[in-house]
Amino acid sequence: MDDIKSSDLKTILHSKRANLYYLEHCRVLVNGGRVEYVTDRGKESLYWNIPIANTTSILLGTGTSVTQAAMRELAKAGVLVGFCGGGGTPLFSANEMDIEVAWFSPQSEYRPTEYLQQWVSFWFDETKRVQAAKAIQQARIRWIEQHWLNNRLLREADFKVNAKRLSVLLNAASKNFEAMPSVSALLTEEMRMSKALYALASQTMGYGPFTRAKRGSGTDAANRFLDHGNYLAYGLGATATWVLGLPHGLAVLHGKTRRGGLVFDVADLVKDALILPQAFISAQRGDEEQAFRQSCLELLTRTEALDFMIEQIQQIAQQLGASKV
Repeated sequence: MDDIKSSDLKTILHSKRANLYYLEHCRVLVNGGRVEYVTDRGKESLYWNIPIANTTSILLGTGTSVTQAAMRELAKAGVLVGFCGGGGTPLFSANEMDIEVAWFSPQSEYRPTEYLQQWVSFWFDETKRVQAAKAIQQARIRWIEQHWLNNRLLREADFKVNAKRLSVLLNAASKNFEAMPSVSALLTEEMRMSKALYALASQTMGYGPFTRAKRGSGTDAANRFLDHGNYLAYGLGATATWVLGLPHGLAVLHGKTRRGGLVFDVADLVKDALILPQAFISAQRGDEEQAFRQSCLELLTRTEALDFMIEQIQQIAQQLGASKV
């Protein structure tokens, strides 16, 4: 079989790539022309291949290092790399050391500009930014309904939500989002909807009383899994915006205090539909972090979550970028 040339590494569209990695206690390097991660077992070193042409992003957790040669090959393949704490959270970059969502994006002189031009053409209009935020929330609601009721993997894990209660909750949220006049009002409604979804998911799995803790401060399993899983969604959100050439600072909902707010906006599209129920499923059955992470990755891959993210942002850019009103 012929080796893949570096010029062919971006042949697989990001929306069709299957792999999202979280690594800890290992070294990432180039070995025999391949990018691999190395773990130590006693006096032995074990080498594991990373299929970079079929990978969207890599999270490097505690005890990791990466070589310059590996970063060069990852950039050639268009793989985003982020540094994070243990368990995938918090996420930070080596040059800022904070909890902002910040990624080392592959650099290229030939990035697409079509969607950036469309996005910027409406982004400075506050009314249109509110419209874009509403469009994201409505797409989010549609995906929650679709997967909470019809996703086979969730159903097989005994996540059998009360369809009537979910319908009432989502219909009310949809109407409220459309009526909201500003970003701050949308954020308030988003918080209300999220709180109701947490309660419904907790009751569905018999998890008991649940309060969403501030990121990184929750001690119960569901809160820890939510923090961990959401960062997987942020990885896909960062990939989706990079594919379309959109800077992370051009947020429509979460941008006032977070320079990487667009990643949060895009992650909203899928995290409640997939990560939220899986967090309560895994917490209730006593999963370890690795088992939870694997379940999330399977859900994100099988539902083609990255495809959905890219398509929704494309539609918003095209519709509002072309709108004169």
